Amino acid sequence: MEEEAGEAPGLGRPAAPKDFHFYHVDLYDSEDRLQIFPEGNARMRREVVQAEMTNEPRAAVKGKAPRDLEEEVDELVHLYGLEDDHELGDAFVDESMPRIEVSEYPPYGMTGREAAREQRDWRLSGEEANAEDLGLGGWGSADQCQDLREAYRYTHGRASEEYECYVIPEEEDEDEAADVFCVTCKTPVRALEVSDEHKEHEVTPLHKALESAKDEIHKNMYKLEKQIIEMENFASHLEEVFITVEENFGRQEQNFESHYNEILETLAQKYEEKIQALGEKKKEKLEALYGQLVSCGENLDTCKELMETIEEMCHEEKVDFIKDAVAMADRLGKFLKTKTDVEISTQPDFDDQTLDFSDVEQLMDSLNTIPAPSAPVINPQAPNSATGSSVRVCWSLYSDDTVESYQLSYRPVRDSSPEKDQAEFTMTIKETYCSVTNLVPNTQYEFWVTARNRAGLSPASERAVYMTAPSPPTIKSREIRSCEEAALICWESGNLNPVDSYTVELSQAEAPGASGVTESVVGIPTCECLVQLQPRQSYIIYVRALNVGGPSARSQPATVHTTGSYFHLNEHTCHPWLTISEDGLTVVRSERRAPASELLSSDTRFTRYIISPSLEQCVNQHNPVLLRCVAVMGNLIPVRGRHYWEVEVDECLDYTVGVAFEDVPKQEDLGANHLSWCMRHTFASSRHKYEFLHNKTTPDIRITVSPKKIGILLDYENSKLSFFNVGLSQHLYTFSCQLHQFVHPCFSLEKPGCLKIHNGISMPKHVTFY
Repeated sequence: MEEEAGEAPGLGRPAAPKDFHFYHVDLYDSEDRLQIFPEGNARMRREVVQAEMTNEPRAAVKGKAPRDLEEEVDELVHLYGLEDDHELGDAFVDESMPRIEVSEYPPYGMTGREAAREQRDWRLSGEEANAEDLGLGGWGSADQCQDLREAYRYTHGRASEEYECYVIPEEEDEDEAADVFCVTCKTPVRALEVSDEHKEHEVTPLHKALESAKDEIHKNMYKLEKQIIEMENFASHLEEVFITVEENFGRQEQNFESHYNEILETLAQKYEEKIQALGEKKKEKLEALYGQLVSCGENLDTCKELMETIEEMCHEEKVDFIKDAVAMADRLGKFLKTKTDVEISTQPDFDDQTLDFSDVEQLMDSLNTIPAPSAPVINPQAPNSATGSSVRVCWSLYSDDTVESYQLSYRPVRDSSPEKDQAEFTMTIKETYCSVTNLVPNTQYEFWVTARNRAGLSPASERAVYMTAPSPPTIKSREIRSCEEAALICWESGNLNPVDSYTVELSQAEAPGASGVTESVVGIPTCECLVQLQPRQSYIIYVRALNVGGPSARSQPATVHTTGSYFHLNEHTCHPWLTISEDGLTVVRSERRAPASELLSSDTRFTRYIISPSLEQCVNQHNPVLLRCVAVMGNLIPVRGRHYWEVEVDECLDYTVGVAFEDVPKQEDLGANHLSWCMRHTFASSRHKYEFLHNKTTPDIRITVSPKKIGILLDYENSKLSFFNVGLSQHLYTFSCQLHQFVHPCFSLEKPGCLKIHNGISMPKHVTFY
């Protein structure tokens, strides 16, 4: 039987390649083995296998119950010591085929490789011995062994198809791990595979791909954070709208319920009044009619009695008749003279009972007539509720008033007090908040609010002062100073009014497009900050200003490199006869000189001169004594450590380079006092003279090769200042200095020419030994 290997459903086993074929071969292939099983048992096994192959019910095999069949097979298996399933048979394949394991799972605690190796050793070393020990030498044909295996698996509830072959995967050698990344396939590969399958693909080192992926994730996280903030603000906005709508409708419901109950009470009262009036009217009419009815009955009885008396008189004798007639005539005369009321005193018709519902109508009208609202309460400004051009104002109502709209008014505050002539602005809003735009940055505004409904306008709320966020600062790129451990960042506020503090944000600029903030320095009170950094890195710097309204937008970015020391020339110390280039790294002295009137004494600017009538004459004659201190200083970062820079010079140029304290006298030569250390070069009559000056003294040192580029090493830790010939990697001289304060680089030109400073460079190897 031939099968293709695959992945067992639900077991998660690795599938072998499709071109691998697995052959289930009986371990015991002798056809001359003895029939050690009884004939009935062999027949029973064949019937069981046949029933399973034809999908017949297992309990229908020769009338034997599954329980009896299982017990019989177990007895046979126990008799021959074949309790373990794998001892019933095994599979062999050609040695050229991949190693195949016929098992449900590897043994517990063993990997697939270990299990395969153990079972392979068992097969090679103990196959024949085990067969002899177990007495399997005469089991019969391969079909009988296969039948026995199938019967045993069937009786134990495990069909043969559950035992599926799978290839034990070979573990990759740890030394051959992927070390490059294929950008085309977007998968890590080994360098050996690049020349084959990925030959024409774009590949990159794995660590760079990892850094690029991390940077992309950081950018996406930054965008996601911004989106989360926007969604949170929007959700807060929706929540405020929801609360406002709920409160307004709640007050309307209470108002309608109150008026409805009042109308019901009024109607019930009118009903009682009308019913009582109708009862009284009814009683009055019925009593009048009853009295008239009684009077009419009495008159009728009297008339009947008179008629009967008259009829009796007519039958009497004449004498008696005359006597009685006279008396009757008098009686009739009196009765007839009595006026009988034959008109109904009360008409039976109902009076027109018009109900007066005017008060009810007034109540109905009052459903739409509500009182004017009370004054709203404006909230203090919340943190981070403003930008440079907008501010978010919130207020609330502490009463159950019904409000249709609000009127928000505001005006700017100048000099901490609102001016009466300042223009006022008014906005109409439905909600209890408003974002007011088109405002001036870092400015205070006074706000107040009123509520309105059909009844009118409420009183104004108390006045509250809100403040917009500041404008973004402006970084002074020319004044940024750095070294390998730190950078000094300077900026301008960009705001007329003071701000509370500043925040410096840093991000490494190695990866292209990196914008995530890696570090922030907060609570900076002034417009400069010394930031500790990592050596030999590049950083993108941003600055924000903060006040009670919130942070400003980011400033324009500035780049800082921590490779070597980086500084610019300080134009505030520059002699009037010198010019500094735009990049701040080159100083030039031209033939044109400033008038003598510009050479005024200063504590910050170099202005060496002599007060005498012949000043112009001395200048025109190029007096070397007067013109030696035409100098400028550099802004070196105030950080102790080692600082290195280089100066490109001309061999025929008279110049001075070195360092000096900030308070060095600006009217003296460099090196003429104890506050400066410098190297001076003068050229005259084709001769070069080099001096290393401090406090007007110099050692006797001769330099045979004139340097074209001078390296200067300032070592605070060892209190040394060293000079080098960069072209020859030659040490020239080293000062031992008492550097109790920070010093600055200084440069002087005694004749027209230029000096070019090279900084922000790594320290050469020959310099590190000093």
